[in-house]
Amino acid sequence: MGKTEVARALAAATGARLIRLQCHEGIDVHHALYDWDHARQLLALRAAEGGVDEGELFSERFLLRRPLLEALDSAEPVVLLIDEIDRADDEFEAFLLELLSDFAVTIPELGTVTARTRPTVVLTSNRTRELHDALKRRCLYHWIDYPDAAREAEILRARVPGVPEEITARVCAAVARLREEELYKLPGVGETIAWARALLALGEQAGLDETLGVVLKVREDLDRVRSQAVLDGV
Repeated sequence: MGKTEVARALAAATGARLIRLQCHEGIDVHHALYDWDHARQLLALRAAEGGVDEGELFSERFLLRRPLLEALDSAEPVVLLIDEIDRADDEFEAFLLELLSDFAVTIPELGTVTARTRPTVVLTSNRTRELHDALKRRCLYHWIDYPDAAREAEILRARVPGVPEEITARVCAAVARLREEELYKLPGVGETIAWARALLALGEQAGLDETLGVVLKVREDLDRVRSQAVLDGV
């Protein structure tokens, strides 16, 4: 639906650096905040055994900065995109809430790191689970719905310069028709753009039905649309 694009557009408009944290099941502090370069630490230990002083093992030089720490430690303006927060578990959400409340975090070996420049944070969710009220209360909530046909056509022209109007009209009409069906996965704006690019690349011989796999990625959806002739007349 373009949720990620909101953060990209905000970063581009403000001249800020975009840092993205992609959430997933099982994500933890070591994926999101920091970790230690264990391979380099092991080499440093071996060097120390040979009489070479490599310094403290838990120092900045061995620190691996993950997206959250990168955002906190950046001297330049940052847009921090925390994508699909609903994929993470409750424990990680609680940690994230604490971090975003103060924009500071404690690394046991190094101390407290406070944001040098407070980042602008964009959180996205696909509503696979409900987020906690404590997190939602701290956000400006914005629901991104499917665009109407005219707006989607504008987006398509902007993303695929030179696309013929015939392809624009057919693709937007076909996507709108698909969104009226009870499909496992409804096509978003990204699929609209991909479909137009596919038709443009394949030329006049390509039809909507032959390229339907660009838009629908579930066999049952493909069978339903084809068996019920959903796109006839488009």
